[in-house]
Amino acid sequence: MTPELVIAETRAWVDRAVIGLNLCPFAKAVQSKRQLRYVVSEATDTDALQAQLFDELEHLAQADPDVTDTTLLIHPLVLQDFGDYNAFLDVADATLAALKLDGILQIASFHPQYQFADTEFDDITNATNRSPYPTLHLIRESSIDRAVAAFPEAESIFETNLATMERLGPEGWAALQRQCKDDANSA
Repeated sequence: MTPELVIAETRAWVDRAVIGLNLCPFAKAVQSKRQLRYVVSEATDTDALQAQLFDELEHLAQADPDVTDTTLLIHPLVLQDFGDYNAFLDVADATLAALKLDGILQIASFHPQYQFADTEFDDITNATNRSPYPTLHLIRESSIDRAVAAFPEAESIFETNLATMERLGPEGWAALQRQCKDDANSA
């Protein structure tokens, strides 16, 4: 697994799932303008991942939004277990607070085993947040505010995504994942 392949698979997931299924109506513009930064972490433990998260949060906070509007910090070698990953989100939020970036940046979570509270593991709606690798999505609050202002019913996105996944079904999701792998291997 090379960093290039990890990025290719993640980029294919963004293109086919996040944008293709319109799970995030704001992602297409950022991706097409190449303002989405893909970073593959080589961290093998949570301390190293937290240190890199610290660096990436600082980088995003200081970067020109026209160059880097958002960052996907992909960490394929650590936090493979969703329970461990979910627990690390508290560490991630504490890191954001330590940098005094609350209200400026936020962190969204994606994981291959993502599971919403009160759902069964195989509930297809969990796929809305299932990425090829554990990933922390670092987002500017100002970008979210602009996107929400341009999308009048932003609060309906979550429910629309659940309905999209239910229509797609497990077989459709599996086929989409195969297409992402094929896209990445041909890149």
